[in-house]
Amino acid sequence: MYQKGVKHLCDKGLNKLPLKYVLPDSERPAAPCQSANLDVLGSIELPVIDFAELYGPNRRHVLLSLTKACEQYGFFQLTNHGISTDVISSMRDVSSQFFELPYEERAKYMSSDMHATVRYGTSFNQNKDNVFCWRDFLKLTCNPNDLHQLLSRWPSSPAGFKDSASTYVEETRALFLGLVEAIVESLGGMEKEEEMEELLKEFEDGSQLMVVNCYPQCPEPELTLGMPPHSDYGFLTLLLQDQVEGLQIHHQQQWVTVQPLPNSFVVNIGDHLEIFSNGRYKSVLHRVVVNAKQPRISVATLHSLPFDSTIKPWSKLVNEENPRRYKDTDFGVFLQYITSCEPKRKNFLESRKIIY
Repeated sequence: MYQKGVKHLCDKGLNKLPLKYVLPDSERPAAPCQSANLDVLGSIELPVIDFAELYGPNRRHVLLSLTKACEQYGFFQLTNHGISTDVISSMRDVSSQFFELPYEERAKYMSSDMHATVRYGTSFNQNKDNVFCWRDFLKLTCNPNDLHQLLSRWPSSPAGFKDSASTYVEETRALFLGLVEAIVESLGGMEKEEEMEELLKEFEDGSQLMVVNCYPQCPEPELTLGMPPHSDYGFLTLLLQDQVEGLQIHHQQQWVTVQPLPNSFVVNIGDHLEIFSNGRYKSVLHRVVVNAKQPRISVATLHSLPFDSTIKPWSKLVNEENPRRYKDTDFGVFLQYITSCEPKRKNFLESRKIIY
């Protein structure tokens, strides 16, 4: 029954949280044992990076702001990103409409196979979670070299889903490529232009995963989470939120709520960028809280190098004073890890660290 997802449960009518979703006291959103040293009620205004300014005379200043945001927060809001409000609102609309489809229609895409290119599911990892999260999701593999072939497997309902989603995927990829160039430059740049071109070409052919998240109204939101504390696997994640609060990040030993900023993206560092930067830019724990009043929809696109690439610290950032801090990794190692144990916090990244 729970494998059918929280939307299915809610559609049947619910005024009490099923036990399967009730977290232990210590893991609840406002856990009493944490309150002495962990303010879970604060909110945060993330650093704002004006993407358009990167392409003007202020590029150097914006790069410094980007460095500061990556080092101190691991998250930032991106404005003036060049993706039209029409593309964004269309993506939001088809995402909401998908979760309003009859269960039988959504269930066509249900799979527990972590390798599936289209996958509808629930919780965080429904194969391993002891307690389920208050979340349903649709995951779509969007790798650029296979996009045309992948599109045929994407949902054909609601009408216009494929068109809206494929346009959104292409535009967010272009945005990611502009951002990743700026981030590499902020880490020290390339001495030769061809080096930068070579690296960017790898990212152009890289992996892209889109996750559409649905967090329905929850009868007892204080007992559960929409997503548990985790870091993202990948290089960068671009998150499109609606105006319903829910995303919280772990900043200065506190859980703080990110205030939604209209027509912006929340961008966060993934584990791959932490490895690539040899620990200078760190992926940050974040989670999602739910509420009793409004459903929340978000769309995350996770970007990285190709699935078969080896992720390792950038040689430019490794020397005697700053030794290599991470082992090589790839997508296969990651899949093997998450299928063998319950993923928690930053455990996968911790498993890749080199201990001296």
